[in-house]
Amino acid sequence: MTRAKVIQLGLLVLLMGGLGYLGFRMFGFDAPTAGIASQVILILIVIGWTGSYFFRVFTGNMTFVEQRNRYRKAYDELTTSKLESSFDALSEEEQTRLMKELEK
Repeated sequence: MTRAKVIQLGLLVLLMGGLGYLGFRMFGFDAPTAGIASQVILILIVIGWTGSYFFRVFTGNMTFVEQRNRYRKAYDELTTSKLESSFDALSEEEQTRLMKELEK
């Protein structure tokens, strides 16, 4: 997750707290009760968000891991295609000699 996304999510949570407070006030809660109720909801949201993060950490489903796997797959495909083209450019005698050396 990028820094911009984290800042956006932080501002969204802050905005949700304010809107929750106003919503509880509209439903007739007094100011302290509306504040406590909106804080409880925000705490539950943050705990759920943190729990989902830990779940992704323990299952290995993190953004970095996924990026590394995609990079590794692309790198392997590129390397394989380059090696195959270099091998195909060799004469049959050189290919045979190389295969015999690899079998040793």
